[in-house]
Amino acid sequence: MKKESWKPGNMLYPLPVVMVSCRNKAGEDNILTVAWTGTINTNPPMLSISIRPSRHSYLMIQESGVFTVNLTTRELMRATDFCGVTSGKDLDKFQRCNLTKEEAELISCPMIAESPVNMECRVRQEIALGSHSMFLADVLRIHADSRYMDERGKFCLEKADPIVYSHGSYYDLGQELGTFGCSVRKR
Repeated sequence: MKKESWKPGNMLYPLPVVMVSCRNKAGEDNILTVAWTGTINTNPPMLSISIRPSRHSYLMIQESGVFTVNLTTRELMRATDFCGVTSGKDLDKFQRCNLTKEEAELISCPMIAESPVNMECRVRQEIALGSHSMFLADVLRIHADSRYMDERGKFCLEKADPIVYSHGSYYDLGQELGTFGCSVRKR
């Protein structure tokens, strides 16, 4: 097998694609689509999002110190894309995408009601990295849609048809290939 050698870049794909909702101190709300996000710690629960400082939401999050991560689905794909390619400076993305605002419990920030999972986050640290700044945040509260709970009380996100982002395209997750530990489990 022959491989090509390329200049350094980001090839860590696919990525979860989320809609981040935020509010500034004047009470204006916005939604930003973020694919550069991830889990960074279990105890305490933490995640990160990376945003270009030129984005409208960047200053909102920097000012308020809070945001909500809203997981995306096949049904939310068009809204997810729209919220990533338009600016909320002169446009109400909630209204334009017919998304329902739900108020978070612990922070002053909207959540997207149509999302199967909403995570209330408080910024712990901002790290300027170059093209992006990374917000390291504590996850303060999780809201999970009860429609995706099974009879044993397990949350089944796969039933919500989550999507991922890879090289400019959105994909669904397809079929399950195995479960954690399947390679060492005795049959």
